[in-house]
Amino acid sequence: MAAGRSQSLLGREVLPFCLALFALLGAALLVDTLLHVANAVWIGRYLGIPGTILILASARYSLRKRKFIKAGKPPKLLKEHELLAWAGSLLVLVHAGIHFNAWLAWLAVAAMVINVTSGLTGKYLLGRAQRRLAGTRVALSDAGLSADAIAEKTHFDSLTVNIIKQWRVIHVPITLAFCGLALAHILAIFLFWGWH
Repeated sequence: MAAGRSQSLLGREVLPFCLALFALLGAALLVDTLLHVANAVWIGRYLGIPGTILILASARYSLRKRKFIKAGKPPKLLKEHELLAWAGSLLVLVHAGIHFNAWLAWLAVAAMVINVTSGLTGKYLLGRAQRRLAGTRVALSDAGLSADAIAEKTHFDSLTVNIIKQWRVIHVPITLAFCGLALAHILAIFLFWGWH
């Protein structure tokens, strides 16, 4: 058996997924720090607008998947969805900064982070986990193990995949919650903005 296959699904898939998520948070902290160092914190105040536009643009994939629109090829739209959602989330995180007095905005940011996490789980983690588990089962079968032995050797990985499969239970409702909270935040900004 190849050395890569002897590693658990947790080490091969879950940890890299967590690192990808922390890369987003780390990038947001880096950009925010650079704005502070450059004495350009005011730029962050306006990054929520392009961030929101990018996140809205990323919804084309979901609209195509649910057949609300017919234009675009799903694989290409999925790549765009991932890129635009990541970039938009980065800008919104920088926009949010560390302002604990803005509770509505922070609720929207928390919903966005959960949404990004569940989206990454669905695409990045689940697809790869299922392929790795199937590959491990084939390799064990090719090595002559019985179905019971294969089931025993892949038990932990099977449980991990089954847990990951629950991502849609979180992703769809949290997307709706994020949209509602973001809309409330935007409306509050327009209502209380100093227009004079």
